[in-house]
Amino acid sequence: MGSVLALSTRPGRQNSPFPQERVLSRWERRNGRLRNPGSFDGLHQNCKDVFPQQIEGVRLIINKTLSSFFKVSHTFHLSAVAPSCYRFHAEHLQSDTDSKDKDSPMFIGEMDSSGSLNAHSLLHLSEKLTAKAVFQTQQAQFVTWQFETEYRGRDFTAAVTMANPDIMRESVIMVAHFLQSVSPHLVLGGELVYHRGRAEEGGILTLAGQYSGPNWIATLNAGKGGAHASYYHKANKQIQVGVEFEASTRTQETTFSFGMLDSRCIIGGVLEKRLCPLPATLIMGAFVNHRADKLQVGLGVNVG
Repeated sequence: MGSVLALSTRPGRQNSPFPQERVLSRWERRNGRLRNPGSFDGLHQNCKDVFPQQIEGVRLIINKTLSSFFKVSHTFHLSAVAPSCYRFHAEHLQSDTDSKDKDSPMFIGEMDSSGSLNAHSLLHLSEKLTAKAVFQTQQAQFVTWQFETEYRGRDFTAAVTMANPDIMRESVIMVAHFLQSVSPHLVLGGELVYHRGRAEEGGILTLAGQYSGPNWIATLNAGKGGAHASYYHKANKQIQVGVEFEASTRTQETTFSFGMLDSRCIIGGVLEKRLCPLPATLIMGAFVNHRADKLQVGLGVNVG
């Protein structure tokens, strides 16, 4: 993708690029107590990780670790669909995700050749309380500025996000998340999105539930804005299956995905091969859109 804005979706639904803290499995207890359910945005993550990431064109990624907590990467992307670009990526993270030094802030930033910037920061205010900030620009214009506070209790997670506050235009987007583990297998919660502007004001409530079996996870989000359901099944260490269904009342669109095939008649696959003994990985991908009669092929090399 030619823009760093592709790293995120919409305010309140940012996919955090920071390494996730270890969370107990869906079936594991700590001293007989219920586990923490994790973040609201991670409910469907197991299923989404099964689907291949679509690639196009030729891509070269060079990674360089400068120290135990600082690393950079350079990405060169040649594309026939989007403008070709160069991206510079920098990360300042903790040297160990299990380190006791949780007070040090973490920063991730990326800028492309057009001047677009995507910056994330995370700060542990306490053992259970974290603060996050996201800033996005498209060339010389601010697109998103977002602030989030998340509290992880023993068996629940609560988060509040404020996105794009504008005093002059009297507009703001507020998002509240809450998840509660009610049993070792069942998690319930919800999301409330509130939007205020000069011309409109309203809110959308979405309820969520997740049930976990011995080797599968079923998740459902449903509300006024639509529905999102997913099913993840782990057959063994090598085979995992994901099924996803999404319906939106705003766009009047419905999609269904099963592995590498979805309801839009798009089928694809990605192959990654480590080029031993070289410190490089070869990535090849192909996606066919039968409805539009289009073929998209991608080739990439990841060094470092």
